[in-house]
Amino acid sequence: MKMHDALPSGPHLPLVSVLVPAFNHERFVERCLDSVLEDPYPVKEIVIIDDGSTDDTGRRIAAWIGRHGDDIPVEYVRRENKGVAATLNELAARARGDFLRLGASDDYLLPGGLDAQVDYLQAHPDKWAVIGDSEVVDQEGNRLYDSGMRDLHHADKSLYATDDGIRRAVISQWAIGGPVTLVRRRALETVAGWSETLRIDDWDFFLRLAAHDAIGFIDRNVCAYRIHTSNLSRTRDPRVRVHNLMEARDVAIRRSAMFEEPYRTLLLAQAHYIGAKIGFLERRVCAVTVHLAGYALLSLMSRTRRRMAHHVLEQA
Repeated sequence: MKMHDALPSGPHLPLVSVLVPAFNHERFVERCLDSVLEDPYPVKEIVIIDDGSTDDTGRRIAAWIGRHGDDIPVEYVRRENKGVAATLNELAARARGDFLRLGASDDYLLPGGLDAQVDYLQAHPDKWAVIGDSEVVDQEGNRLYDSGMRDLHHADKSLYATDDGIRRAVISQWAIGGPVTLVRRRALETVAGWSETLRIDDWDFFLRLAAHDAIGFIDRNVCAYRIHTSNLSRTRDPRVRVHNLMEARDVAIRRSAMFEEPYRTLLLAQAHYIGAKIGFLERRVCAVTVHLAGYALLSLMSRTRRRMAHHVLEQA
Protein backbone atom coordinates (compact mmCIF):
# COMPACT_ATOMS: atom_id res chain seq x y z
CA MET A 1 0.00 0.00 0.00
CA LYS A 2 1.47 3.35 -1.05
CA MET A 3 0.01 6.62 0.11
CA HIS A 4 0.80 10.21 -0.84
CA ASP A 5 3.59 9.62 -3.38
CA ALA A 6 4.49 13.32 -3.65
CA LEU A 7 7.42 14.18 -1.41
CA PRO A 8 7.77 17.51 0.42
CA SER A 9 10.62 19.69 -0.74
CA GLY A 10 13.28 21.51 1.23
CA PRO A 11 16.44 23.50 0.47
CA HIS A 12 19.29 20.97 0.15
CA LEU A 13 17.66 18.62 2.65
CA PRO A 14 18.02 14.88 2.05
CA LEU A 15 15.02 12.61 2.19
CA VAL A 16 14.93 10.58 5.41
CA SER A 17 13.12 7.24 5.25
CA VAL A 18 11.93 6.11 8.68
CA LEU A 19 11.96 2.30 8.65
CA VAL A 20 9.44 0.68 10.99
CA PRO A 21 9.37 -3.10 11.44
CA ALA A 22 6.10 -3.84 13.28
CA PHE A 23 5.18 -7.02 15.11
CA ASN A 24 2.45 -7.43 17.75
CA HIS A 25 2.64 -3.86 19.02
CA GLU A 26 -1.02 -2.90 18.81
CA ARG A 27 -0.70 -0.78 21.98
CA PHE A 28 2.27 1.22 20.76
CA VAL A 29 2.41 1.44 16.96
CA GLU A 30 0.19 4.51 16.59
CA ARG A 31 2.34 6.48 19.04
CA CYS A 32 5.37 5.49 16.98
CA LEU A 33 3.79 6.73 13.75
CA ASP A 34 2.51 9.92 15.42
CA SER A 35 6.06 10.74 16.51
CA VAL A 36 7.36 10.55 12.93
CA LEU A 37 4.57 12.78 11.70
CA GLU A 38 5.11 15.27 14.54
CA ASP A 39 8.87 15.54 14.09
CA PRO A 40 9.63 18.93 12.48
CA TYR A 41 12.10 17.59 9.90
CA PRO A 42 10.24 18.35 6.65
CA VAL A 43 11.59 15.85 4.08
CA LYS A 44 10.68 12.37 5.28
CA GLU A 45 8.68 9.26 4.54
CA ILE A 46 7.52 6.24 6.53
CA VAL A 47 8.17 2.72 5.29
CA ILE A 48 6.43 0.18 7.52
CA ILE A 49 6.03 -3.58 7.35
CA ASP A 50 3.67 -5.57 9.56
CA ASP A 51 5.78 -8.69 10.00
CA GLY A 52 2.93 -11.17 10.44
CA SER A 53 1.38 -9.72 13.59
CA THR A 54 -1.25 -11.87 15.26
CA ASP A 55 -2.84 -9.02 17.22
CA ASP A 56 -4.52 -5.80 16.03
CA THR A 57 -1.30 -4.11 14.85
CA GLY A 58 -2.15 -4.32 11.15
CA ARG A 59 -5.60 -2.80 11.52
CA ARG A 60 -4.26 0.04 13.64
CA ILE A 61 -1.57 0.84 11.08
CA ALA A 62 -4.16 0.88 8.29
CA ALA A 63 -6.45 3.12 10.35
CA TRP A 64 -3.58 5.52 11.06
CA ILE A 65 -2.76 5.72 7.35
CA GLY A 66 -6.43 6.38 6.66
CA ARG A 67 -6.23 9.41 8.95
CA HIS A 68 -2.78 10.72 7.98
CA GLY A 69 -1.94 9.29 4.55
CA ASP A 70 -2.25 12.75 2.99
CA ASP A 71 0.09 14.30 5.59
CA ILE A 72 3.23 12.23 5.00
CA PRO A 73 4.36 9.72 2.34
CA VAL A 74 3.80 6.16 3.59
CA GLU A 75 4.52 2.75 2.13
CA TYR A 76 2.88 -0.07 4.04
CA VAL A 77 3.24 -3.81 3.53
CA ARG A 78 1.53 -6.57 5.50
CA ARG A 79 2.88 -10.10 5.07
CA GLU A 80 3.79 -13.32 6.86
CA ASN A 81 6.42 -13.29 9.59
CA LYS A 82 10.05 -13.31 8.41
CA GLY A 83 11.87 -11.86 11.43
CA VAL A 84 13.43 -8.50 12.24
CA ALA A 85 16.56 -8.75 10.10
CA ALA A 86 14.71 -9.80 6.95
CA THR A 87 12.16 -7.07 7.58
CA LEU A 88 14.83 -4.38 7.96
CA ASN A 89 16.49 -5.48 4.73
CA GLU A 90 13.15 -5.32 2.91
CA LEU A 91 12.36 -1.93 4.43
CA ALA A 92 15.71 -0.56 3.27
CA ALA A 93 15.11 -1.92 -0.23
CA ARG A 94 11.70 -0.24 -0.39
CA ALA A 95 12.89 3.10 1.00
CA ARG A 96 13.58 6.05 -1.29
CA GLY A 97 15.71 8.15 1.04
CA ASP A 98 19.49 8.55 1.01
CA PHE A 99 19.29 8.55 4.84
CA LEU A 100 17.54 5.73 6.70
CA ARG A 101 16.29 6.18 10.25
CA LEU A 102 15.98 2.84 12.00
CA GLY A 103 12.65 2.78 13.84
CA ALA A 104 10.79 0.38 16.12
CA SER A 105 7.04 0.10 16.41
CA ASP A 106 7.01 0.06 20.22
CA ASP A 107 9.31 3.09 20.60
CA TYR A 108 8.93 6.64 19.34
CA LEU A 109 11.04 9.51 18.02
CA LEU A 110 11.68 12.68 20.00
CA PRO A 111 11.25 16.03 18.20
CA GLY A 112 14.43 17.47 16.71
CA GLY A 113 16.33 14.20 16.61
CA LEU A 114 16.13 13.85 12.83
CA ASP A 115 17.38 17.41 12.27
CA ALA A 116 20.32 16.88 14.62
CA GLN A 117 21.35 13.59 13.06
CA VAL A 118 21.01 14.83 9.48
CA ASP A 119 23.12 17.87 10.39
CA TYR A 120 25.80 15.60 11.84
CA LEU A 121 26.05 13.34 8.78
CA GLN A 122 26.11 16.30 6.42
CA ALA A 123 28.96 17.82 8.45
CA HIS A 124 30.85 14.49 8.65
CA PRO A 125 30.87 12.90 5.18
CA ASP A 126 33.34 10.22 6.39
CA LYS A 127 30.73 8.78 8.76
CA TRP A 128 28.17 6.27 7.52
CA ALA A 129 25.91 6.33 10.58
CA VAL A 130 25.26 8.47 13.63
CA ILE A 131 23.75 7.32 16.90
CA GLY A 132 22.19 9.30 19.71
CA ASP A 133 20.94 8.52 23.18
CA SER A 134 17.41 7.72 24.33
CA GLU A 135 15.17 8.33 27.26
CA VAL A 136 13.66 5.15 28.67
CA VAL A 137 9.93 4.82 29.30
CA ASP A 138 7.63 2.09 30.55
CA GLN A 139 4.69 0.61 28.66
CA GLU A 140 2.48 3.51 29.77
CA GLY A 141 4.98 6.11 28.55
CA ASN A 142 6.21 7.12 32.01
CA ARG A 143 9.88 8.07 32.06
CA LEU A 144 12.11 5.57 33.85
CA TYR A 145 15.58 6.89 32.93
CA ASP A 146 16.90 10.11 31.43
CA SER A 147 19.64 8.28 29.52
CA GLY A 148 19.35 4.77 28.16
CA MET A 149 23.10 4.58 27.61
CA ARG A 150 24.14 5.79 31.06
CA ASP A 151 21.26 4.76 33.33
CA LEU A 152 19.99 1.54 31.72
CA HIS A 153 23.16 0.11 30.16
CA HIS A 154 25.66 1.79 32.55
CA ALA A 155 27.90 2.85 29.67
CA ASP A 156 30.65 5.46 29.77
CA LYS A 157 29.29 7.99 27.30
CA SER A 158 32.64 9.78 27.13
CA LEU A 159 33.97 6.84 25.09
CA TYR A 160 31.78 7.91 22.19
CA ALA A 161 33.80 11.12 21.69
CA THR A 162 36.49 9.38 19.59
CA ASP A 163 36.72 6.64 16.96
CA ASP A 164 38.91 4.59 19.31
CA GLY A 165 36.38 4.99 22.09
CA ILE A 166 33.44 4.08 19.86
CA ARG A 167 35.20 0.91 18.73
CA ARG A 168 35.89 -0.10 22.32
CA ALA A 169 32.36 0.82 23.41
CA VAL A 170 30.65 -1.14 20.63
CA ILE A 171 32.84 -4.15 21.39
CA SER A 172 32.67 -4.25 25.18
CA GLN A 173 30.02 -1.77 26.41
CA TRP A 174 27.08 -2.40 24.09
CA ALA A 175 24.65 0.39 24.93
CA ILE A 176 22.74 1.15 21.73
CA GLY A 177 19.08 0.58 22.47
CA GLY A 178 15.99 1.73 20.61
CA PRO A 179 15.71 3.60 17.30
CA VAL A 180 18.70 5.90 17.84
CA THR A 181 20.49 5.42 14.50
CA LEU A 182 20.49 7.34 11.23
CA VAL A 183 22.45 5.54 8.51
CA ARG A 184 23.44 6.42 4.97
CA ARG A 185 21.90 4.09 2.41
CA ARG A 186 25.29 3.56 0.76
CA ALA A 187 26.66 2.16 4.02
CA LEU A 188 24.44 -0.90 3.59
CA GLU A 189 26.18 -1.67 0.32
CA THR A 190 29.47 -1.99 2.21
CA VAL A 191 28.35 -3.80 5.38
CA ALA A 192 25.69 -5.89 3.59
CA GLY A 193 22.69 -4.93 5.69
CA TRP A 194 21.35 -7.13 8.48
CA SER A 195 22.26 -10.80 8.98
CA GLU A 196 19.05 -12.78 8.49
CA THR A 197 20.51 -15.89 10.10
CA LEU A 198 20.67 -14.11 13.49
CA ARG A 199 17.79 -13.75 15.92
CA ILE A 200 19.20 -10.52 17.37
CA ASP A 201 21.28 -8.86 14.70
CA ASP A 202 21.96 -5.30 15.87
CA TRP A 203 25.33 -5.90 17.58
CA ASP A 204 26.62 -7.67 14.47
CA PHE A 205 25.51 -4.72 12.31
CA PHE A 206 27.23 -2.14 14.52
CA LEU A 207 30.42 -4.19 14.80
CA ARG A 208 30.68 -4.11 11.01
CA LEU A 209 30.20 -0.34 11.02
CA ALA A 210 32.70 0.15 13.85
CA ALA A 211 35.33 -1.87 11.99
CA HIS A 212 35.27 0.90 9.35
CA ASP A 213 35.33 3.76 11.91
CA ALA A 214 32.00 4.68 10.34
CA ILE A 215 29.95 5.56 13.46
CA GLY A 216 29.47 9.05 14.85
CA PHE A 217 27.68 10.13 18.03
CA ILE A 218 25.59 13.08 19.21
CA ASP A 219 24.94 13.41 22.92
CA ARG A 220 21.23 14.07 22.88
CA ASN A 221 18.08 12.00 23.25
CA VAL A 222 16.65 11.26 19.83
CA CYS A 223 14.02 8.69 20.80
CA ALA A 224 12.09 7.14 23.66
CA TYR A 225 12.98 3.48 24.23
CA ARG A 226 10.09 1.56 25.73
CA ILE A 227 10.59 -1.29 28.19
CA HIS A 228 7.73 -3.77 28.35
CA THR A 229 7.11 -7.47 28.85
CA SER A 230 7.68 -8.56 25.24
CA ASN A 231 11.00 -6.84 24.46
CA LEU A 232 12.86 -9.37 22.33
CA SER A 233 16.28 -8.86 23.92
CA ARG A 234 15.07 -8.73 27.55
CA THR A 235 13.64 -12.21 27.98
CA ARG A 236 14.05 -14.03 31.30
CA ASP A 237 13.74 -17.50 29.78
CA PRO A 238 17.16 -19.12 30.45
CA ARG A 239 17.04 -21.21 27.28
CA VAL A 240 16.35 -18.20 25.10
CA ARG A 241 19.02 -16.20 26.88
CA VAL A 242 21.57 -18.96 26.31
CA HIS A 243 20.65 -19.12 22.62
CA ASN A 244 20.99 -15.35 22.26
CA LEU A 245 24.33 -15.37 24.06
CA MET A 246 25.64 -18.21 21.89
CA GLU A 247 24.71 -16.16 18.84
CA ALA A 248 26.53 -13.15 20.26
CA ARG A 249 29.65 -15.19 21.06
CA ASP A 250 29.73 -16.56 17.52
CA VAL A 251 29.36 -13.02 16.15
CA ALA A 252 32.29 -11.81 18.30
CA ILE A 253 34.57 -14.60 17.09
CA ARG A 254 33.54 -14.26 13.44
CA ARG A 255 33.80 -10.45 13.31
CA SER A 256 37.14 -10.28 15.12
CA ALA A 257 38.87 -10.81 11.77
CA MET A 258 37.55 -7.43 10.59
CA PHE A 259 39.48 -5.55 13.28
CA GLU A 260 43.12 -4.68 13.71
CA GLU A 261 44.86 -4.86 17.07
CA PRO A 262 44.17 -4.11 19.86
CA TYR A 263 40.47 -4.32 18.97
CA ARG A 264 40.68 -7.87 17.61
CA THR A 265 41.98 -9.13 20.93
CA LEU A 266 39.39 -7.07 22.82
CA LEU A 267 36.59 -8.66 20.80
CA LEU A 268 37.96 -12.14 21.47
CA ALA A 269 38.08 -11.22 25.16
CA GLN A 270 34.41 -10.26 24.89
CA ALA A 271 33.68 -13.68 23.38
CA HIS A 272 35.12 -15.26 26.54
CA TYR A 273 33.05 -12.93 28.72
CA ILE A 274 29.91 -14.01 26.88
CA GLY A 275 31.02 -17.61 27.27
CA ALA A 276 31.23 -17.08 31.03
CA LYS A 277 27.63 -15.84 31.04
CA ILE A 278 26.55 -18.94 29.15
CA GLY A 279 28.41 -21.16 31.61
CA PHE A 280 26.74 -19.38 34.52
CA LEU A 281 23.25 -19.85 33.08
CA GLU A 282 24.02 -23.51 32.40
CA ARG A 283 25.52 -23.90 35.91
CA ARG A 284 28.88 -25.07 34.59
CA VAL A 285 31.34 -23.71 37.14
CA CYS A 286 34.45 -24.92 35.31
CA ALA A 287 33.34 -23.23 32.09
CA VAL A 288 32.75 -19.95 33.94
CA THR A 289 36.23 -20.13 35.49
CA VAL A 290 37.97 -20.92 32.20
CA HIS A 291 36.16 -18.19 30.27
CA LEU A 292 36.75 -15.55 32.95
CA ALA A 293 40.45 -16.42 32.93
CA GLY A 294 40.50 -16.08 29.14
CA TYR A 295 38.64 -12.80 29.37
CA ALA A 296 41.09 -11.39 31.93
CA LEU A 297 44.16 -12.46 29.94
CA LEU A 298 42.93 -11.16 26.59
CA SER A 299 41.67 -7.90 28.13
CA LEU A 300 45.14 -7.33 29.61
CA MET A 301 46.78 -8.11 26.26
CA SER A 302 44.44 -5.66 24.50
CA ARG A 303 45.21 -2.87 26.98
CA THR A 304 48.95 -3.52 26.66
CA ARG A 305 48.82 -3.43 22.87
CA ARG A 306 46.77 -0.24 22.98
CA ARG A 307 49.32 1.47 25.25
CA MET A 308 52.16 0.34 23.01
CA ALA A 309 50.38 1.68 19.92
CA HIS A 310 49.81 5.04 21.60
CA HIS A 311 53.46 5.16 22.66
CA VAL A 312 54.58 4.55 19.08
CA LEU A 313 52.31 7.34 17.85
CA GLU A 314 53.67 9.73 20.45
CA GLN A 315 57.25 8.92 19.41
CA ALA A 316 56.50 9.39 15.72
